Amino acid sequence: MKTPRKLGLKPACLPQSATRQFDFEERYPVRIIQITDTHLSPSKPHFNANWSPLAQWVADQKPDLVIHTGDLSVDGADIEDDLAFSANLLNQLSVQVLCLPGNHDIGHMPGSAQPVNATRIDRWREMVGPDRWTYDTDKWRLIGLNSLILGNDSLEEEEQFDWLEDALGEAETRQIAIFAHKPLFVDAADEGETGYWSVRPTPRKRLLDLFEEYEVALHASGHLHRGWQGTHNNTGLVWAPASSFTVGDMERDMPGERILGAAIHTLTDRVKSEIVEIDALSRFVLDDVIEEVYPRAPKAQPAEITA
Repeated sequence: MKTPRKLGLKPACLPQSATRQFDFEERYPVRIIQITDTHLSPSKPHFNANWSPLAQWVADQKPDLVIHTGDLSVDGADIEDDLAFSANLLNQLSVQVLCLPGNHDIGHMPGSAQPVNATRIDRWREMVGPDRWTYDTDKWRLIGLNSLILGNDSLEEEEQFDWLEDALGEAETRQIAIFAHKPLFVDAADEGETGYWSVRPTPRKRLLDLFEEYEVALHASGHLHRGWQGTHNNTGLVWAPASSFTVGDMERDMPGERILGAAIHTLTDRVKSEIVEIDALSRFVLDDVIEEVYPRAPKAQPAEITA
């Protein structure tokens, strides 16, 4: 049996032009730990204390694979040191790791303060690894998507959809699990624009149509700092909880639990997913430090009326 090996300083991400295959036939089931939203930084270390207990918990679980579904860093979208610091920590895990970017790593929606763009994506690819990938076992094809470019009407988005259709079509007899940073929707598959929170309606419909056509078994994401499981048609949906912080009343309420932890996906002839709360993680709440970590633009003051 081949031993999965760690792939260099670009933390465990696979070459974008290749599909990596490891021989898991002799040790099914395959156990995948999904971690997400670690929000690490050397200059804003507010949540760094949760990395060590998370890494120890992962080691104790002895998974076959770890998948990080984004927001690796506090502000890798603008600060190169954040990506370098976070990638170095991720690379210290003693297990094969795949990683996807989040909005705090490469930027977000057009018109936002940090729109995703070629410069930010290229920085991720150079310092961390590919922003999309496929990974095969003998029974499963795992696909990682860059969800931050979905809905920005770019050439990059169309290229990813073409690539995704090829990846789905070439899965052969393998079952398919897809990982991404943003969830497909928050409350309902036919909901309208949710802004920051989920995939926009037009690319969401394209994805859901592809999932139905190719019988995708799982879509697993992060981003919302909530733990939740559900289904849409025959696709299981999982929001893995963050390991860094929960969000309190400063944002809208959503489905799921405000917990800190991870998700475990066990692959056999089907996938079984479990959301795990990790007791060793400190219960940081973003509301308490928002102006230190992610200072918001001050609200415009009403114009002074003069006689």
